[in-house]
Amino acid sequence: MNDKSHVSLERRVCLVCGTHFDTGSILLDKRLRASMERYTTTGLGLCAEHQRLFDDGFVALVECDPERSGSPAADGRLKPEQAYCTGRLAHLKRELFSKVFNAPIAVDLPCVFVEPGVIEKLQAMCAH
Repeated sequence: MNDKSHVSLERRVCLVCGTHFDTGSILLDKRLRASMERYTTTGLGLCAEHQRLFDDGFVALVECDPERSGSPAADGRLKPEQAYCTGRLAHLKRELFSKVFNAPIAVDLPCVFVEPGVIEKLQAMCAH
């Protein structure tokens, strides 16, 4: 039995935690062919929890393993699909991020990828 349909529920992958979440949108095959699965992942976004934190002024620090991740672009930035995330996360207020890392951060940037050890160093700074 064919489980494909001409409609599908849209899902995205959270840029911060990697979980799939429903967007509430329905996708439609314009030709009305049974070409789609029940769920279709269309890209990256923020799940409800991480969207709330972003709206509250936080930047997510996502730890990535540089040896397992893809090569960064010429500007040194790593694309989300290339990042091999370790599962360690931290959230930092946007104003504090600029002070701690001595670098500005774009207002629309919800997360940054950090090397292993960065989150531990920040936790040690908070303990003092």
